[in-house]
Amino acid sequence: MSLYYLQKLLYQLNREPELQQAFFADRDQVLAKYKLDAEELAAVKKPDIGMLYILGVNGQILMHYAAMCGYAWPEYIQAMRDALAEHGNVRAGLYVTTDGKGAI
Repeated sequence: MSLYYLQKLLYQLNREPELQQAFFADRDQVLAKYKLDAEELAAVKKPDIGMLYILGVNGQILMHYAAMCGYAWPEYIQAMRDALAEHGNVRAGLYVTTDGKGAI
């Protein structure tokens, strides 16, 4: 897992309109520039906000990426709750959990 590169990608997508345009035009070309594993790539491409949360993406970064992908606030929160129920604990980062309940 490469949480640093995953968060860097999402942070840059949140802040750089040119990168957003390139991402929506050709995701694979943009993603090739980042050292992401298969699970991270799949979550970003889908987009699977819940899995990104489980992987440990910081909520401040994730909420802006979710909005960029068309998630309304209640959908964003529900995606994280659903992912905790489906996948269990947050695996890394600030929100890492051991009780399966998460930080939301």
